[in-house]
Amino acid sequence: MKSFLIFAITFVFLTFCYLPTQAQSAPDPELLIGEWKLDMSPQDPNDDNFAMMEIKKVKDATFSGTFYRPGVKIREGQLNTQTGVLYGALLSGDNSGDYHSTFYYQDGKLHGTTHAINRGFLSVWTAVRAN
Repeated sequence: MKSFLIFAITFVFLTFCYLPTQAQSAPDPELLIGEWKLDMSPQDPNDDNFAMMEIKKVKDATFSGTFYRPGVKIREGQLNTQTGVLYGALLSGDNSGDYHSTFYYQDGKLHGTTHAINRGFLSVWTAVRAN
């Protein structure tokens, strides 16, 4: 009887441990609206290489604004929250070509990358609210 009781308790415990949990809801995408200060060299605390992103509008799964410096418009800003995490992707560019950037929001901070195909680099950046 004792071994059956141990088995039953173990079975119930393991069953509840492995039951799928409900996915957490993603943060409201509208929290992205505003100015963000992008640290373009997060690995180097002594580097003051910063840029800006301003998200002016969020509608459905899209967003618009400027990226890197004033006047560089965000094109094709897309959002995704299907896994309970707020992800964003955008296209921007200058005279040297297009920049593909992606980010995710976690604990009040954006964690992103920017890929410049024509310039052959991938940069990693973080961002915090500027205001």
